Amino acid sequence: MTNEARTPSDFVRNIVANDLRAAKNGGQVITRFPPEPNGYLHIGHAKSICLNFGVASENGGRCHLRFDDTNPTKEEVEFVDSIKEDVQWLGWDWGEHLYFASDYFESLYDYAVKLIRDGKAYVCDLSPQEIREYRGTLTEPGKNSPYRDRSTEENVGLFEKMRAGDYDEGSRVLRAKIDMASPNINLRDPVIYRILKASHHRTGDSWCIYPTYDFTHGQSDSIEGVTHSICTLEFEDHRPLYDWFLESLEIFHPQQIEFARLNLTYTVLSKRRLIELVAKGYVTGWDDPRMPTLSGLRRRGYTPESIRNFCEKIGVAKRDTVVELALLEHSIREDLNHRAPRVMGVLRPLKVVIDNYPEDQVEEVDSVNNPEDMSAGSRKIPFSKVIYIEREDFREDPPKGFFRLSPGREVRLKDAYYITCVDVIKDKDTGEVEELHCTYDPESQGGQTADGRKVRGTSHWVSAAHAIDAEVRLYGTLFSNADPTGEPDDPLDAETGIELNHQPDGQDLAAHINPDSLEILTGCKVEPSLASATPGSTYQFLRQGYFCVDSVDSTPGHLVFNRTVPLRDSWARTEKFRG
Repeated sequence: MTNEARTPSDFVRNIVANDLRAAKNGGQVITRFPPEPNGYLHIGHAKSICLNFGVASENGGRCHLRFDDTNPTKEEVEFVDSIKEDVQWLGWDWGEHLYFASDYFESLYDYAVKLIRDGKAYVCDLSPQEIREYRGTLTEPGKNSPYRDRSTEENVGLFEKMRAGDYDEGSRVLRAKIDMASPNINLRDPVIYRILKASHHRTGDSWCIYPTYDFTHGQSDSIEGVTHSICTLEFEDHRPLYDWFLESLEIFHPQQIEFARLNLTYTVLSKRRLIELVAKGYVTGWDDPRMPTLSGLRRRGYTPESIRNFCEKIGVAKRDTVVELALLEHSIREDLNHRAPRVMGVLRPLKVVIDNYPEDQVEEVDSVNNPEDMSAGSRKIPFSKVIYIEREDFREDPPKGFFRLSPGREVRLKDAYYITCVDVIKDKDTGEVEELHCTYDPESQGGQTADGRKVRGTSHWVSAAHAIDAEVRLYGTLFSNADPTGEPDDPLDAETGIELNHQPDGQDLAAHINPDSLEILTGCKVEPSLASATPGSTYQFLRQGYFCVDSVDSTPGHLVFNRTVPLRDSWARTEKFRG
């Protein structure tokens, strides 16, 4: 990806700039984006992707895509493929620098043996529960494992047997020997290898012991020559451990820099929470348009440009903050306002018969494709005797301030004629309005009249004989609460150093699920130009919002549109007010 015309400025970029001025690392800038392939990427990852790839690109360096695949019980090829697709969709290219931590399993094993031989690691027989009990608390020191003083030869032999598969899962681990009294709980002899008798998506059954994330991460950075290891703030307390491993092994030492992760209102970005949403059927999958995953946002109609612009707007900070969802929505409106063609779609159709319009006449009216981009040209839309308008554009007893159609009132049809309602047809049983009868002014084509009169109301419409049926899905926030869980993203287990495996009971999430997060409308009518609409293409439905052709369920014979975002922009109005 080429450099942006305007380069952002933040404390991370300032550190990198100072290093370049000091000719540190031989003037090189090498970053990496290191996801674990145990789920799909979400909007929070986009911030990290843009930062890591952006910093490298701006400084003539490179950014690696590395999968930290050290837990075969959670990882799948599906996640690997989706992550690669998402990074490329955002506009970034790792070139030939695609790596996996599993590429380094042999080297990591050798590093572990070196720590053992140097008296800095030992095999421990304590159970996970006992390790927690020995670890101490945030205010009280831990106590040494009874296996901490095993001889070097015994530890090497036990570790070799662990690799050979001689022991059961949970029976033994390899721990670093650091300081059980350290005020930083991460330095209290953390686990660096555990037994997992599970097949790995790349190495198969070659290994039955796997390194922990903390042990793998820094050494993988070192092997790849990463100069700046940029990660989120929850790893700040892990940096002393990152440094301890690299210094103890006497290998190249990248610099770890922490920045604040993204927190977004009405959204959960904890991977285990997202897994729960999928597993318990609160959503239809990882790419459900209500999900904050990049695949979900893409399916909903978000563009990579809008997400990159959003990441630039929120900036890079040292302290955690919560970003309003309205800012993300503002970013997509801002982008689609310039690029999305305008079309007419009637979501809740009401039939209108124009009594004085010729029975068999069909004419074509000219409509601008995008007033924000006149180079987009215009298109022809058929107009005929029977049309559909939006049901909400008619009121039999209009309230004050209602300027659209009502008995005896005249409105303008977008790009067509003025019409006046002369009769209302209702269902005899329910009293619901079924059909309107109107007359039109033949001299008002395009909104011009012989007497120069004007009307305040304008309605969009489609010709009944030419309209295409469509299904429309109106999405709202998945949660009704701005802070659904009140918890940070997935931490590492403070006692064992192993990623948390527990699943929440789901009660908290269930209590905050928005029952109105999805409304499906069938029988919608859209203009005939959309017959050729392709999956993923985006449009502005006049007065309705921005919509995207669904990439999964839409077919040539069954058009499905997802509403990306309504037209209303609370963020833009708020910023205008603040200004």
